[in-house]
Amino acid sequence: MRDNRAIITRFLLTLMILLTINFFLPRMMPGDPFSLESSDVEGEDVVVMTEAQRAYYMEYYGLDRPLHEQFIIYLKNLAMGDLGKSISNKMPVSGVILIHLPWTILIVFAATIISTIAGVLLGTFSAWNRKRGIDRFMMAGLIAFAEIPSFLLGIILLLIFVVQLRLFPIAGAITPFANYTGVLDWMGDIAHHAFLPVLTLSLSQLTGVYLLTRNTLITVTTKDYIRTARAKGLGERVVWTRHALRNALLPVVTRTGFMIGALMGGSVLVETVFSYPGLGMTLRSAVIARDYPLIQGILLVIAVSILVCNLTVDLIYRRLDPRVVAQGG
Repeated sequence: MRDNRAIITRFLLTLMILLTINFFLPRMMPGDPFSLESSDVEGEDVVVMTEAQRAYYMEYYGLDRPLHEQFIIYLKNLAMGDLGKSISNKMPVSGVILIHLPWTILIVFAATIISTIAGVLLGTFSAWNRKRGIDRFMMAGLIAFAEIPSFLLGIILLLIFVVQLRLFPIAGAITPFANYTGVLDWMGDIAHHAFLPVLTLSLSQLTGVYLLTRNTLITVTTKDYIRTARAKGLGERVVWTRHALRNALLPVVTRTGFMIGALMGGSVLVETVFSYPGLGMTLRSAVIARDYPLIQGILLVIAVSILVCNLTVDLIYRRLDPRVVAQGG
């Protein structure tokens, strides 16, 4: 119980630090929402508002107050569940997030499942064939592949499968005004649009899971209990599946939790590449418009998602491996 309270205390302290950064960071960008919104030429800061109009909107959104007062108001509203009103969308931030969050959750969780399963299978195969040519080839290839940034990988896939082969749509998460014949047709259209973003995110995390599984399995197979299992006459496949792989998956559980956080951050660039209408694409638009409330709301959702995933993994890991608690780790 004491360890759990310590974890939750660290969680709350980290959350408070993130809230502070989340509030002040957007306001460090040059310009403000109204000078940029009043631009009549993209990329040029051409103000067409009168000073009276600009002052009115600054007062309406509370941006004319000192920063410390704005921060206190932000924390009070947040405590009541109010994320504010989006300046560029003219609607509550929570409403904007609820519209776009499901699309991000879809590709992030799909990519997590795919990269975890594929990484474990490839890592197990590589460890089984260690010191052979196929193991060295796979490890060298996947390590080299991991050096490609996710946005660059997305651009490459976009050029090949969209521009050249025209197998997938260039933008969106669903076909506009489509007349679906049933639920399966609707789900198929969603999967068709999400395929490339999911593939990009999955490939960006595949190498980490592969290397962790491979190296952990190689280490585990040298332990005494593995030798004992072999001495009992158990077959090699039984030793690997029932004893080695089960213990090697503990670090993979931790990696999966961290992966969700990494994918939430990586989705910002990937969604921009594929014009996928998730939180990442919305965050990009909010940054361009200097929409402070929307930026704060999206960054808060991403930060809290990462913290919750890390907290959940920490608690799960302690249940899976009691030695962590016993050693005070």
